[in-house]
Amino acid sequence: MKNDLMRSLTVAGTVFLSGAGAALAAPCLEVTLTGTQGGPPVFQGQAGSGTLVRYGEEANNCSDVVLQFDAGRGTTQQLSKLKVPVGKLDAIFLTHIHTDHTDGLSELMQLRWHFNSAGPKVDLVCNSDVVAPKGYTMSCARLAASIGDTMIAAGEIAQRLAENPKRLPGGPADLFNVMTFDGAEQIQTVWEQGDVKVTAIASRHIAGHVSFRVDTPAGSVVIGGDAGNDLPKPPRASSTSAQVETLSEGADIVVHSVIHPVMGPDGSSGFPPPIYYRQSTATDLGSMAKRAGVSNLMLTHLIPPIGAAKQGPYPVSDTGLSKQDYIDSVREGGFEGQVIVGTDLATLRLVAP
Repeated sequence: MKNDLMRSLTVAGTVFLSGAGAALAAPCLEVTLTGTQGGPPVFQGQAGSGTLVRYGEEANNCSDVVLQFDAGRGTTQQLSKLKVPVGKLDAIFLTHIHTDHTDGLSELMQLRWHFNSAGPKVDLVCNSDVVAPKGYTMSCARLAASIGDTMIAAGEIAQRLAENPKRLPGGPADLFNVMTFDGAEQIQTVWEQGDVKVTAIASRHIAGHVSFRVDTPAGSVVIGGDAGNDLPKPPRASSTSAQVETLSEGADIVVHSVIHPVMGPDGSSGFPPPIYYRQSTATDLGSMAKRAGVSNLMLTHLIPPIGAAKQGPYPVSDTGLSKQDYIDSVREGGFEGQVIVGTDLATLRLVAP
């Protein structure tokens, strides 16, 4: 395993991988799934898609640099469970503009505006405006600029300013430092701070979708988002993204959305084929992780959720799928590393030897 990560210990849903005899001063990278709900439906209170990545030293709980990738519904509640104040976030990264990945952003920024108007601003890193083939525009910049508009229109921002004029007059949008980039099929650096570097690559799902990789002295993690193959349907070699595979080469961890083959057109769920085909299957993710030399695969954005009889209106079975069903499907792809079937707040920590 990369970085000579020697042993694993599971404690309270957290998997720690560390070098033997690692000191508290050792650099560490911690990855937490803040939300694992697949798509717009809601199941048993699962939070919307998001991944928290922290880097630092074991002595400070890996908290020198704190990054949030996507912010689905409930992100602020999940961060509070982790004792991570929203004002502590150094940057927020969006893989794409879908509500299940962005619903929690307005709440997060409203809370930051209430209590952290003095700054610093938070970097919002995302793809530049992209015009889709059918003519509509996906715009992260416009999302950021309008993040507080409903509360401005409702009068709350004015009322809160009357209470405390030290807050920023433009509302939550004033706390963004928007950093857009033109997504490309070549890996590019999009954010850096100290020993932490974030790179990105364009990947297919909807217009403007990108995937990210975080590299640190303690290890590396790829956030695949909802990436799928460039070909929108079979025949094709895989449902996974060739760009994400390139980004994942030699990474320690890949966090990726997943759809189980039970939802495929050959089954009885009636799940729409175009939506099925734009996600990566568990089996193909296993094959991709094996080819890329990845040690740990964290499945998130599960379609269907564990134990769900339906994915939205589409039937699965009376008992739904188990974690083992997902693991078995990944193993069919040939992956022999660690598989974490995502539940909210599942965490993986890497510690440099």
